[in-house]
Amino acid sequence: MKYLIVGCGRVGATLAKLLSAEAHDVTVVDENPAAFKRLGNHFSGRVEVGTGIDYDVLLRAGAATADGFVAVTDGDNRNVMAALIAQRMFGVKKIVARIYDPPRGQLYRELGIETVCPTTIGAKIVRDKLMHMPYESVPSFDFGKLSSLAVTLRPSEAGLRIAEIEKPGMIRIAAVRRGVRVFVASLEDVLSPGDEINAIVAPEALSDFVARFASTTQDVPIKLTA
Repeated sequence: MKYLIVGCGRVGATLAKLLSAEAHDVTVVDENPAAFKRLGNHFSGRVEVGTGIDYDVLLRAGAATADGFVAVTDGDNRNVMAALIAQRMFGVKKIVARIYDPPRGQLYRELGIETVCPTTIGAKIVRDKLMHMPYESVPSFDFGKLSSLAVTLRPSEAGLRIAEIEKPGMIRIAAVRRGVRVFVASLEDVLSPGDEINAIVAPEALSDFVARFASTTQDVPIKLTA
């Protein structure tokens, strides 16, 4: 796949190296040539000096044939403008923009731009730790309507069956990690201590799900995952 990343800060550079290591074709755009040092000596992708809101710069960077486009500069306006150019002038199908101002997120999603808001994510994580919540908050499915959670089972929960956890239309266990093995869950699977289950949970079932796995004095992590 071919990906174009605008912004070579810590996030942009890390993402570029991850995608490149997975053998994707990656191009990074930044107006500061020194920023490309973050990519290291082993980065196999391309770099393009220029601003991500310049049509000609994006054209040279390969936006016309990109499968995905990411805007992670330090400015919300620049990220959105770059994303709109990629969407409307180059027809890129998959676009993600980083947005620091939470109220803007929904507006841009309505324009067809998927957004990630580190402000909201960070605030929720701090809140969870401050309040000793038994889970950590990160982005959820469907703009908050469905949550993806990962739970590690205690010894006291050994022998629990997937069928005992699931609720039709409310809770679905998608996968189980057992040691180095990951497998798709079935209703008859019996869980062991240390197993990590990955669940999709509707909002109305979230409190019951958390309560089930936070009901003893032992601290067990429940993570909301993307």
